[in-house]
Amino acid sequence: MSSYVVDASVAIKWFLPQIYADNARLLLTNNHNLLVPDLIFPEVGNILWKEVRFGLATAQEAKAVITAFSALPLQVYASKPLISQTINIALQTQRSVYDCLYLSLALSEGCQMVTADKKFYNALKNTNFATNLLWIEDI
Repeated sequence: MSSYVVDASVAIKWFLPQIYADNARLLLTNNHNLLVPDLIFPEVGNILWKEVRFGLATAQEAKAVITAFSALPLQVYASKPLISQTINIALQTQRSVYDCLYLSLALSEGCQMVTADKKFYNALKNTNFATNLLWIEDI
């Protein structure tokens, strides 16, 4: 069974009709362990808040997604034990601590982080972190 860290850019695609949604859903249909830092819950919530704010979803739809997302069998990891390594990665790569937290978890667990964040992926795809990074189309 493969393990992957998924970030919010991937997780939201399980519920919203976005580009690469079919790729993202492969993670749910194939037998994978899906690992996430606890930060993913407020990040997904914030994405849904923006969807409602811009009229792309209703409040009821956003609440339904949160309920469904919370029910998924995700392995949730606390951010606190990862923060020291995360800040080091962020300082080294000039990427946000939020994004680097997912990568830090992937490094700690010896697996790959799946992302649909093109800026993050492009910034790191030619670094020593590339082996722990997977673009969503490459699932």
